[in-house]
Amino acid sequence: MPSFTPLMPGDPGRLAGLKLLGRLGEGGQGVVYLAETPMGAHVAVKWLRLDQSDDEKSVERFLREARIAQQVARFCTAAVLSTGVEHDRPYIMSEFVEGPSLARVVRNEGPRTGSALDWLAINTASALAAIHAAGVVHRDFKPANVIIAADGPRVIDFGIARELGPATMTSSTQIGTPAYMSPEQVLGHAVGPAADMFSWAGTMVFASCGRAPFGNDVPHAVWARVLNNDPRLGSLDGPLLDVVRECLAKDPAQRPTAREVIMRLLRNPSTGSDQDATWNPPAPDPPEEQGFSGTTWNPPPDQDIPEERGEQAAPRSARKPIIIGAAVLAAVLLFVSGMVAAVALSKRTPTAGGSTAATSKKPAQTPPPSTPAEPVKTTLPGGSLTLYEYPSAPKTLTAYEIYDKKSDDRVDYARESLHGRFAKYPGNLESRVSPNGRYLAGRPEDYTSDGYDSILIADRVAGSSFRVKTVRKPLDSPIRAWSKDGTRILLNVNKKIKKDWVTVGFAVVEVGAGDLAQSKVGVVNVADDSIRGSDFAWDGNEQGVAIVYGKDEGLRFFDASGKRTRDLPGVGSLQSDARDIFSPSGRTFATECPQGRDGETCLWDTATGRQIRKFSSDCDKVLGWYDETRLYCWEWDNGTNTELQVMDFDGKLVRRLLEVPQELKVTAYFTDNPPNGS
Repeated sequence: MPSFTPLMPGDPGRLAGLKLLGRLGEGGQGVVYLAETPMGAHVAVKWLRLDQSDDEKSVERFLREARIAQQVARFCTAAVLSTGVEHDRPYIMSEFVEGPSLARVVRNEGPRTGSALDWLAINTASALAAIHAAGVVHRDFKPANVIIAADGPRVIDFGIARELGPATMTSSTQIGTPAYMSPEQVLGHAVGPAADMFSWAGTMVFASCGRAPFGNDVPHAVWARVLNNDPRLGSLDGPLLDVVRECLAKDPAQRPTAREVIMRLLRNPSTGSDQDATWNPPAPDPPEEQGFSGTTWNPPPDQDIPEERGEQAAPRSARKPIIIGAAVLAAVLLFVSGMVAAVALSKRTPTAGGSTAATSKKPAQTPPPSTPAEPVKTTLPGGSLTLYEYPSAPKTLTAYEIYDKKSDDRVDYARESLHGRFAKYPGNLESRVSPNGRYLAGRPEDYTSDGYDSILIADRVAGSSFRVKTVRKPLDSPIRAWSKDGTRILLNVNKKIKKDWVTVGFAVVEVGAGDLAQSKVGVVNVADDSIRGSDFAWDGNEQGVAIVYGKDEGLRFFDASGKRTRDLPGVGSLQSDARDIFSPSGRTFATECPQGRDGETCLWDTATGRQIRKFSSDCDKVLGWYDETRLYCWEWDNGTNTELQVMDFDGKLVRRLLEVPQELKVTAYFTDNPPNGS
């Protein structure tokens, strides 16, 4: 259960139509409440203070926060879900990001050191790169505004952020938190992205030793040190020390940009290369700063760590060390430059003969591990199922179906969010969670009263649902997959002929953005007898569909209208229940090798149909792609359990995902995580 304080006298019991559970924080603009939707999901609702509701400038600044936050990449911050007015006071409803602030983590657990500090630095700089690329300056970046969520840090509180106009914005007043304000903010001069980099550097100093670089006492004394003194740089060392020192330059023109900081922190110090960077941070010397002695953390007496507005803290039992995923960084570099991720991807694409394509003669090095060696083990409801979850993994189990051979009973389970609890959905034939975790698409067991199969889409944040009729009985429309952007759902259209169900087409549900009642379905009949025994899947770029055809088992592509566009003959069959046929980039797909032995898997180039790799493994059924360089599959153990495993392109099983007793048959559905590492 999220951590919050009880409601106070005068607080409403409901806001934005939702039940309020308690307070998450309070600041200069208003109170942030924890609310619960009718579907049991948690959201944060920020409500403008009563004494500011009559002030036009305060209202405009409050609503600008929502507009600016919506411009920023979702992985950087808490996504804004809606805005409205209650009792003549505006509110902002946003995603609830569970986790403590960096300020709270350092206060309770002590400073960050080693790789934890390095990854914190890279990921927060990545968030700022995306914020700046969206044309926004945060202006109040500080430890209390960095939430350490399970999937990485999020930057919150855009209450004083500004959009960049044609020229760098100007500020006529001192706005920000004194300990992390840049000299130009103190002086009321022009403020741009460089001001955020100054604040970022101060935050990294705090993370390393628990002290802001210019202290945190009387504001005017802090401002005087910001303008005139050299910073105290705590226990930083190596490349991080260098970039932090430069970001704390008095002259904003001398500070590196967020993107430059990222590239410098990634660069291999021994080679100068930022493409094949190997991460081996030196062990830091014990800090000499006051406040750290051995393994005991004692905050310095002049370092007051306030409970800032909007801070969302997890219970102590839920807190974990800061472990940041590398793919968050990859996503930002793709977002900012569109080039670095492409280079990394080209080095990881498999080629003929089992080698990997490289952009240089130097072999690609394995990136540093971004997850702990041991997974988190969870016993799932419905049977003795054991889930093994790795922080920052590329995929998350979000739904599963259990069939008990003894009782002949089958039950659906789905997660309440991407990383939430599992709930039973006994009335569903299938349940699939959307990529952002907000929506649940379920196919009810029963046809509608007028004889239609249907998909019930539930918005777990808004607490609303809408039933989309698909095809009329005797046809049915099982769910195949969500699109990666979470806006469409692909369905297979089946017809029962004698005792067998055969494929006669596909359907695509367009999910109404913000209004499920606007959802609609397009059903496409495909008059092709050679595909009847297979199921459709999204093609590599999700602009159309693909399906195995014919006795020779080729792959046939169709556009969105059902028109056949091309064939890749003789590539082999797909396993039953296979999904994620194509790799995340869409460049490669996997099949059972044509005329191959049991346990042989073939990889193919999507563009040409050329076989680029063949390997054997102990896997009994390949389900799909775990990431660009690994697959996931079922392995039937000779003992008592069946295991869902991750395997590499040498056929080696490298990670256990799920363990199932052999008396149960389980169908598992995974959802891609937001950009992160594995």
